[in-house]
Amino acid sequence: MALFKQLDDQVEHLLSLFSKEDNWLIVINADPDALGSALALRRIMARKVNEAAIAQINEVKRPDNLSMIRYCRIPTRKLIPNLAAQYDKFALVDSQPHHNPEFQDLEFDVIIDHHPLSQDALPQADFVDVRPQYGSVCTMMTEYLYNMKIRPAKLLATALMYGIRCDTRTFERKFIDADMAAFKYLSKFSDSKLMNRISRSEFHLDWMRYFSRAFYNLRRIGQGLFAHCGGVENPDILVIVADFFTRVHNVPWVVVSGTSEDKLVCILRGDGLRRDMGTMAQKLMNGLGSAGGHKQAARAEVSLEELEGEDPEIFLLKRFGKGGKKTISRI
Repeated sequence: MALFKQLDDQVEHLLSLFSKEDNWLIVINADPDALGSALALRRIMARKVNEAAIAQINEVKRPDNLSMIRYCRIPTRKLIPNLAAQYDKFALVDSQPHHNPEFQDLEFDVIIDHHPLSQDALPQADFVDVRPQYGSVCTMMTEYLYNMKIRPAKLLATALMYGIRCDTRTFERKFIDADMAAFKYLSKFSDSKLMNRISRSEFHLDWMRYFSRAFYNLRRIGQGLFAHCGGVENPDILVIVADFFTRVHNVPWVVVSGTSEDKLVCILRGDGLRRDMGTMAQKLMNGLGSAGGHKQAARAEVSLEELEGEDPEIFLLKRFGKGGKKTISRI
């Protein structure tokens, strides 16, 4: 019995797109799954194209992501127009073009993702592989490496393994057998000490003030929790705060919001049993900005201009109130 599913047709199609004359840019919204996946795709492209580089649309400030980039030697740069102009082919991993306006300026030749498809914005490219049932794109890339008989080197294996670990939250979120098989397979080649070094780099000391704000503003909304953190230096802080609150006993869902770079950002987390966070994010925004994600994890963003001067926290509280007869109270 094969360790992973056979991808003969997909491999042949993907490899047919690569030419020694082409310069490829792999574009990501940097997080562990995207970083590991991009590094794997760059390895697949090695010696098949003239150049393969990685660029992220976001500023990387989370300590664990910075540690991953440093220790796994992931050569990613901030995407700017002058950088994009140097490349003639583009790949997108762990995202789809409609997920962020910055993606929509590029015409992608390859799209590999595991987020749910939107019937209103189906991804268009020469090669599209979207598998919403998978817990991580790093799992998909591990399958590609295995099918191509490419043994992942230590740093690549560690990056892929860490990406799977983060996106499945060590298999507490949705995953399938392939995710577990990939994690086990990669463990033979990865560096466990390096993995621990990355995973223990989660917090900046000055981020503690955002936890303080979240606790002060914490509200019970129906069965869930909502906390507004005000202005934050980076939206990744909201992810860390939201993940912390998911550990509270008997709380099925959490929404943590904040403002950054003239945007209101909402991070949604749930237990995957009682509420679909992706659907909840879309209802919360009700056509404003962008929203979407998985049943257990989602994100929504809207420009502060679209709030027409309304306080962001009040805006969200009103949206929660419109969702039905919910009791909203401070804790």
